[in-house]
Amino acid sequence: MNRRTLFAYTALLATTAALWSPPVLAQSRELNFGFISTESSANLKSAWQPLLEDLQKSTGIKVTAFFAPDYAGVIEAMRFNKVQVAWMGNKSAMEAVDRAQGEVFAKVTQADGNQGYWGLMIVHKDSPYRTLDDVLKARANLNLGFGDPNSTSGSLVPGYYAFAQNKVDPTRDFKRMVRANHETNILAVANKQLDVATVSSDGVDRMKMKMPEKAAELREVWRSPLISSDPMVWRKDLDADSKAKLAEFFAGYGRDAREKDIPKTLTLAGFVKSDNRQLLPIRQLELAKERNKVEGDANLAADEKARKLQDLDKRLDDLGRQVAAAK
Repeated sequence: MNRRTLFAYTALLATTAALWSPPVLAQSRELNFGFISTESSANLKSAWQPLLEDLQKSTGIKVTAFFAPDYAGVIEAMRFNKVQVAWMGNKSAMEAVDRAQGEVFAKVTQADGNQGYWGLMIVHKDSPYRTLDDVLKARANLNLGFGDPNSTSGSLVPGYYAFAQNKVDPTRDFKRMVRANHETNILAVANKQLDVATVSSDGVDRMKMKMPEKAAELREVWRSPLISSDPMVWRKDLDADSKAKLAEFFAGYGRDAREKDIPKTLTLAGFVKSDNRQLLPIRQLELAKERNKVEGDANLAADEKARKLQDLDKRLDDLGRQVAAAK
């Protein structure tokens, strides 16, 4: 066989092999589902596993739970495509959208019918402190449990409404400040290991179900404005088939009696469609917090401060228009 014939024969084999090769599947056949660390991984796994099993059965996609010791771990996992879908808070979802190719596609609905929850400040029921003002006046002598830096209800919201608006720095103005998840902070207050803590209202509701005797040791001294319910986030580059299956599953979940019971352990009722616009109020809070910081910075030159404030005001105005348009 000469070289010309050999070349033609080789080309024919390659063409035949290509024609007979099985098609490449475009859709994902395995997804890692991330969970922010609002409480211990063991508790989260036991609460969410029945839903994940239903998701796997409904979509035909293998679903593996992913847990990290803090919120940033899930955000970074999504950034490097180690997590494709996640349950997050609004602040962590904003970080995922900005840094990790994230996109909001749904949000949870609360068991009480609300599509939102609250940030709380709690003390032990025997505490002499009964209001936010009481806590702030005594702060130099109090140990504070503050939320994860990427927690909406445990850090961002109380950080602005309870502290920044009262010219208080929670990281410096208390006797001691420690950061932890909602469950840890709730238990620390109940056990009198902390004087006060910022937590989520649904975290307290979960504690009432799991350990009612601990929840009975708590007293609420402050409640935030309503926070939009936790978003469900997927990576923008997830294939269209998997997105369609996920959207269909979550939109229809919680219809029959068995499915209604599963979210109840999470103090949830189900899920509704959402998108990145639900994060706009969180972006407003972040900018408002930054504006307060700039305005109170005595080390900034007057012209530099004015320039920064002008820029922040412009961005806040733009966000205000986006929020109004989204309503």
